[in-house]
Amino acid sequence: MKNVAAIRTIGFVASLLLTLAAYIVITRPELFDLTTYGAIGVILTLAICQATIQFLFFLDVWRETGIHWNLGIFISTFSLILLIILFSIWIMHNLHSNMMMAM
Repeated sequence: MKNVAAIRTIGFVASLLLTLAAYIVITRPELFDLTTYGAIGVILTLAICQATIQFLFFLDVWRETGIHWNLGIFISTFSLILLIILFSIWIMHNLHSNMMMAM
């Protein structure tokens, strides 16, 4: 039981550090000299790292016995969310491009 608590504590600290890093990138952009796209890339990278940390340290998908139904459902849900996000960004980009041409 101690091992699980230590692993979850490491995950919690890592999550806090990633959240703090994202907060600093947004609130103190002069420290990093990033362009807008660079800042977006850093935030997306930190978000992916945060999701990975949450998945590995807090979900017990890897330790379950028997058929891995939870893992399959998680991968399906993650894929759907990723598709929704990517197509939303694509739609917003096309709307921006087409609306700004008129100006």
